[in-house]
Amino acid sequence: MNGYVQGDPMLCIGCRTCMVACVVAHEGKRIFEIDPDGYDFHPKLSVVKTWSVSVPVQCKHCENPACLSVCRPEAISRQGGAVTIDRDKCIGCKSCAEACPFGAIQMVALGFSGANADGSLKVVANKCDLCPNETKGPSCVRVCPTECLRLVKEDDLSSLVKNKRQTSVHLAVQAAQAARTV
Repeated sequence: MNGYVQGDPMLCIGCRTCMVACVVAHEGKRIFEIDPDGYDFHPKLSVVKTWSVSVPVQCKHCENPACLSVCRPEAISRQGGAVTIDRDKCIGCKSCAEACPFGAIQMVALGFSGANADGSLKVVANKCDLCPNETKGPSCVRVCPTECLRLVKEDDLSSLVKNKRQTSVHLAVQAAQAARTV
C-alpha cells in the first residue's frame, strides 16, 4: 500500500504553513534569500478554506491511480511508494488533473524553472510526492503547528479499519439491547 498524508479539518487553522514548508522542501532554503519574484512558488498541496472549515488537499497516492492511467506521455509513475510526476516529460495536457477524484493535481506555469522551445511558459502538472528527499518524512507533516497532518501507512490504515469495525459492532450491540428494552 502507498502511504499518503491525511489532514484533520477539526485541527487545521488554515495557516498555510504546510504550503510554505512544501516549497522549501522542493526549492531549498534559498527562497528566503532571493527576490520573491525570482523563483516558482508552487506548493504540491493546497489549503481549502471555507467559512467553517479548512484542510489541506493533496494526493492520496492511490493504489490504482486514475492520473497514471490517463497520462499519455508517461510523465506519471510510481516511485518508492509514491505516485510522482516527471516535469520534463509532462506536456501540460491536463488529463491527470481532470482524472484525479480528489482535485489534488494543479497545473502550474514554470516561470523560472522551465520554458517551451518557443519561449512561452511551460505548464506542467504539480502534486504531492511525499517529499522523497526528506529523510524525516513529508515536510508538511513536520511543520504543522496544530499537528493536523499525519502520514498514513499500511499499519495505520489496518488499525483504523479494525477500530471502526469494533466500534460498529459495539454500536450494533447497543442498538439491539436498546430495542429489546422498548
